[in-house]
Amino acid sequence: MSRIPVTILTGFLGAGKTTLLNRILTEQHGLKIAVIENEFGEVGIDHELVINADEELFEMNNGCICCTVRGDLIRILGNLMKRKDKFDHILIETTGLADPGPVVQTFFVDDQIKEKLFVNGVVTLVDAKHILQHIDENDEAAEQIAFADVILLNKCDLVDETDLVSLENRIRDVNVLAVIHRTTRADIDIAKVMDVGGFNLDRAMEVNPHFLEPGHHHHHSHISSVGIEAPGDCDGKKLNDWLSKLVQEQGADIFRMKGVFAVKNQTDRVIFQGVHMLIDAANGGPWGERPRKNSLVFIGRHLDREALNAGFRSCLA
Repeated sequence: MSRIPVTILTGFLGAGKTTLLNRILTEQHGLKIAVIENEFGEVGIDHELVINADEELFEMNNGCICCTVRGDLIRILGNLMKRKDKFDHILIETTGLADPGPVVQTFFVDDQIKEKLFVNGVVTLVDAKHILQHIDENDEAAEQIAFADVILLNKCDLVDETDLVSLENRIRDVNVLAVIHRTTRADIDIAKVMDVGGFNLDRAMEVNPHFLEPGHHHHHSHISSVGIEAPGDCDGKKLNDWLSKLVQEQGADIFRMKGVFAVKNQTDRVIFQGVHMLIDAANGGPWGERPRKNSLVFIGRHLDREALNAGFRSCLA
């Protein structure tokens, strides 16, 4: 049974989330999407689209379903799963100021959910005109960027090219992995938002070969990315022990961890994902012709590049 992909949408109030959601709920994109509004009192969707706000589920004319969660995400997901013939994708919008971590973690924790759904990616909407001040003054803004697989740099029409380039560099300081799309009025091919295709470390390394070098830590938020790459195999038990200890001790500061490992005596790639204290391992399919190697990325606060490198090297077989 193939699992249904879930996209988590985050971003500050005013960044354009509502515009994007209204596009998804009204455009004829041929996808059946369940949109979960997790706004706790903020009004997300245009009133014209929501005629009777007492009901939890609204059917849209393009086949999408929309629901508002004022309580338990797991319960809503359970209800949606009962009608899974109805859609191919779930989109969850998080509140304007929240760290999306807890929402992502829901999919690591509950076994029934894990069996039927998987997080395809985190999409963060950023207001190009105001983000620079936010990144430096506001931890949540930097955290939302740190969590993203895809960043929509919205309101690009209000910012000139020079500023956009420096903004993109600034975002890369915090999160080296995310794909950045420039948008105006959140106008983007919906497939680019929905089909993030999870996470691709190989692509990150290609896009940014400097990824493995020490970054410039000039920002107040001190959120940075550390990348580690090593050929050969690692010892599965040592790797497990090291990662477990690491998240116990530093989990609060590690927003995301992703790694692809060549574990001794295993023909398939082993993929780890972590969000704060929680780690999830998955099979990444056979190595095939690809050279066996280990790639690991941490995004978080106060990361000690040397210590992380040394810790990982101690796991090599």
